[in-house]
Parts: sequence; C-alpha cells; structure tokens
Amino acid sequence: MSKRDLIPHAKRWVVKIGSALLTNDGKGLDANAIAGWVAQMAELRLRGIEVVLVSSGAVAAGMRRLGWDTRPTEIHKLQAAAAVGQMGLIQTYEVEFQRFFLHTAQVLLDHDDFSSRQRYLNARSTIKTLVSLNVVPVINENDTVVTDEIRFGDNDTLGALVGNLIEADLLVILTDQQGMYDSDPRTNPNAKLLSEIAADDTRLEQMAGGTGGALGRGGMITKVRAARVAARSGADTVIVGGRIENALLRVAAGENIGTFLWAEQKPQAARKRWLSGQLQTRGTLILDDGAAKVLREQGKSLLPVGVKEVRGDFTRGDMVICADSEGREIARGLVNYHADEARKIIGKPSSQIIDILGYKDDNELIHRDNLVLP
Repeated sequence: MSKRDLIPHAKRWVVKIGSALLTNDGKGLDANAIAGWVAQMAELRLRGIEVVLVSSGAVAAGMRRLGWDTRPTEIHKLQAAAAVGQMGLIQTYEVEFQRFFLHTAQVLLDHDDFSSRQRYLNARSTIKTLVSLNVVPVINENDTVVTDEIRFGDNDTLGALVGNLIEADLLVILTDQQGMYDSDPRTNPNAKLLSEIAADDTRLEQMAGGTGGALGRGGMITKVRAARVAARSGADTVIVGGRIENALLRVAAGENIGTFLWAEQKPQAARKRWLSGQLQTRGTLILDDGAAKVLREQGKSLLPVGVKEVRGDFTRGDMVICADSEGREIARGLVNYHADEARKIIGKPSSQIIDILGYKDDNELIHRDNLVLP
C-alpha cells in the first residue's frame, strides 16, 4: 500500500506557491498560471476540500513594478517592494477567485501572531471562520513591517506553521522543480525524483542541500524543514512542480507526481502544536546529564535541581531552549521564573525555592505541559 493513498482522505489543505512560479522567474505576475491554480483550488472546494493559500511573490512582484532587476538587500527597500507588490498580487487572486464565485481574504502574519498565545488563537479562529464562510484566505508574511530578526525566513516555513495553526491534513508546496530529488538535478543529470519518503528520514538533509533562486528565500532544504514542522501536527506534505498540468487535482487523486513526505507521528495536542511553532527564544537552560536523560526519554517537567547554568535574559512565560552539557538542544518550553530568579534556584530542590526567593510560584522551571521536544 502506498502512503499516497492517504491523500484522498485529506480534507483541509494548505497550498503554498513560490515566488519563481508566481512571477514566471521574475517576469512579472503570471496571470495565466495564477488563473490555472485558482481554477484547481475552486474545484477542490467543490469536492469538499477546505483550502488555505499561502502565497509568496509580493517582493518579486513589487520589484517588477518598480523596475528593479535585482533583489535589494536593504530592509526598507524590501519592505517597500513588498508593499507595492502585495497590491497587485491580492488584486489578481481576487479577480480570479471571483470567476468561481469565491471570496478571498488577505491575512498578513508575523512572528508575534504565533508566539503570543492570544494572537495565535485569534489568528486560528479568524482563518477557520473565513474557511467556514466559503472564503479562501490568502496568507503571506507581513513583509512590510517585519524585521530580519523575527522573520519566518521563508514562506515554506510559514505554510507549515499555518498548517499547524489550523490543524491541516495536507501541506502542498508548489515549486519550480518537479519535486524533490535524491541530489541536485541542476548539477547531477542522474538525480532521481523521490516518490515518497518519511518527513523525518535523516537522509533528507543531504539530498536537499542548496538554496533557492534570487527571487525567493527558500530552497529544497527549507521545504524539508517545513514538512517536518507540518508533521508535528500530523500533516503530510507534497512537494510538486507547479507547472505540471493540473498538479493540484492530480495530487488530490493520489497520482504519483511530486514527492510525498508523510508524517510518522500522531498529532500533538493544540498547545504542543503552538509551542512547536515558536521560533523566537529568549534564553537557554543547560541541564545536567540526569535531567537531559529524563527530558529526552520521559518528557517530564524540568525541575531547578537538574539545571547547571542559565544563559540569556528572559521573564516568566518566555520560550527558552533546554540544552545538554554539550550545548545540543533537546527541548524548549515556557519558563516559570525570570532569568535572575532561575539563577538563584538552579541546582536546588524545589522545596528550597520559597526559602531562596521568599515565595514560590511553581515547583518546576518548565512544566511538562509547556515543554516540547524537537
């Protein structure tokens, strides 16, 4: 039995389209190609499949409108290009979806929408409500205001995080390659297209080395990482060539095109899914060997007695990394004490916290409900 047999049962999709496809490798928005993808997504909706679109292309489209041949490096110019390009991009989607009597909604997200629990829940509720109203959400990173320090890095990652957010069954990444190969087809004429492989397969990093083109920020390695993020909530991923005729409909039929990266693990609880999506951390806790072993093997709460060192400046509720004595990340979670407080109580049993600090909020530095393993 092929793992692709799971695809026809997927009823909630996140479709991500890359910059090179949308702009026909930098020649301006490809209206004909967009019309084709929209027609396929409209057909998916008729079949009862919920579709959320994550679209790149704003910066590339803005560059074209502004007459720029090369992608700028200055953040303010990139943001200006995104602001200009977003107008044309959304207008094109709106016109095409209207042909099928479907409304669209622009949703711009940034890191704070995933790191703030309240904003995370608000974003999820809004997107799910839009879908229930037969509206197609068109999602992009809020490039106009975001800074390099807190950006997602690429829309492959954003697509995966949106998949986690709305509990999607399938993430479909449309790219300018036929799918994923066992080596770079641009340099190896004998590279073979992978049909299906587990998202967590350790061989994928070597196969996916290299970056994308000048228009976008992602490469095949970011798509592999996105598939792994999506797998945290039980979503499978398909990486497939967007220029393949009726690619989306053929994927829906379970046809053997592109590369299917299936999720091995069961869906995490909603809160764990939110924690998995946190990209910005405020500090690091270095654990002793015993605590590292307990976290790795049993996933229990982290107590102060198991921590050897506190690095960084964080406050209660911030996301911190838990690392072993060699600095390797083994988990991350929401910490219960300020960094200065943590430094006073590490290495001590929880029974001494009130004597050391004069009060005690929690016995644990990080409760297991607020802890997630990579």
